[in-house]
Amino acid sequence: MPETLQQLLALPVPLPLIFGIVTTIGIIGIIVILLRPRPPATDAAAEQRMADLNARVQAMGELLAKAQGQLQQTVHERLDAVTARLGESMQTSTKHTAEHLQQLHARLAVIDNAQKNITDLATQVTSLQNVLSNKQSRGAFGQAQLEAIVADILPKGAFEFQYTLSNRMRPDCVIFMPDSGPLVIDAKFPLEAMTAFRDAQTEDDRKAAIQRVRQDIAKHITDIAGKYLLPGETQDIALMFIPSESVYAELHERFDDMVQRAQRARVMIVSPTLMVMAIQVIKQVRKDAQMREAADQIRNEVGHMMKDVRLLGERVRKLQTHLGQTTTDVESILTSAGRIEKRAARIEDLEFDGDSGGAEVIPAPIRSLGAAE
Repeated sequence: MPETLQQLLALPVPLPLIFGIVTTIGIIGIIVILLRPRPPATDAAAEQRMADLNARVQAMGELLAKAQGQLQQTVHERLDAVTARLGESMQTSTKHTAEHLQQLHARLAVIDNAQKNITDLATQVTSLQNVLSNKQSRGAFGQAQLEAIVADILPKGAFEFQYTLSNRMRPDCVIFMPDSGPLVIDAKFPLEAMTAFRDAQTEDDRKAAIQRVRQDIAKHITDIAGKYLLPGETQDIALMFIPSESVYAELHERFDDMVQRAQRARVMIVSPTLMVMAIQVIKQVRKDAQMREAADQIRNEVGHMMKDVRLLGERVRKLQTHLGQTTTDVESILTSAGRIEKRAARIEDLEFDGDSGGAEVIPAPIRSLGAAE
């Protein structure tokens, strides 16, 4: 309620109302002065003045009552307006508060979902770490990623997993190249040594980790070059697939000498991205080879087709000759028919004597066969 009074007092008040209030206060003061006890007046003039004064006081009282009524009415109107404004303000505030609460609830729901996703992702990362911490599981992970890349790009029959070479060795994957031996691909994942290199805190730990990385990479290069590069059977180079872009980048950045050593040993180190590009190139090479193999067959088929076209041309020419002879015969027949028509017309135009004189035509006697003889 104090806030309502403050708002009421803050409302603008009309000047006539203020003037009426001041006038009323002045009249009240005059009445108080006039009502003070005075010595009794005995003359008629004093009584008349008193009567006039009473009349004025009564008129002022009526005016005061009227002003008071107007004041009360104005105050009530202002209070109603203030109440209406307060109600509208409270409704607007309630609506805005409800909207803000709904938005807050929606955002909290999004945050809850994000928190759940983060928790699931953390669980998956933990599971992946557990998988990669085991050497055998890590090898299976790299081989599975290699198989997925190769199988998604190359058609069936163009590759084979766990292919057995002549020396009884079985690389992770071979890709059959046209007119030459298969290309060997083997997956390696030196994660433990690289993790130790990244987590090294002291200089001694760092040196030990670097030495371990070099030993692991050198062993992988030696194994691939010694087991899978067979002259006359496989390609001259082999691919060492590392199923991690970060590990591959770390090798190229920190151990460039090992990368060059691998290249000298004809072992190319590739990441998943480079592996996809290499498989795409191999796919195009195989397609070109298939086109070359089909070129002879295409030429033979074209030769047979040309022979058939020549035979067709000869037959068309023979048919044209027959059609020409037929046309000549038809023209001769039409000529003969025209002559017959002309002769028939001339016969129709002949006039006999019997027809012109109107005499009876005596038919010639028909001789019998015996008389003729």
